[in-house]
Amino acid sequence: MSTTRIREIREIIREEPVMQPRILAALADGPLTIPAIAQAIGHPTDEVLFWVMGMRRYGKIQEVPGADDEGYFRYATAGWAVKA
Repeated sequence: MSTTRIREIREIIREEPVMQPRILAALADGPLTIPAIAQAIGHPTDEVLFWVMGMRRYGKIQEVPGADDEGYFRYATAGWAVKA
């Protein structure tokens, strides 16, 4: 049996309001992938995914068209100018 404690989804989602400013700060210099955001704020990618999807749903960030070479999409602040 694994000794790693997996947090409940409710607990992760509850932290979204606290994590939003940290994620927005990480995106201040431009679009990033979920793994890059996770590295920048020091949290696991599975948790960052929940927070980013919540922020995307409510228009705080947006998905940049086209995936990177590894297949990850990038996300930017809602005011970021996306070039086609």
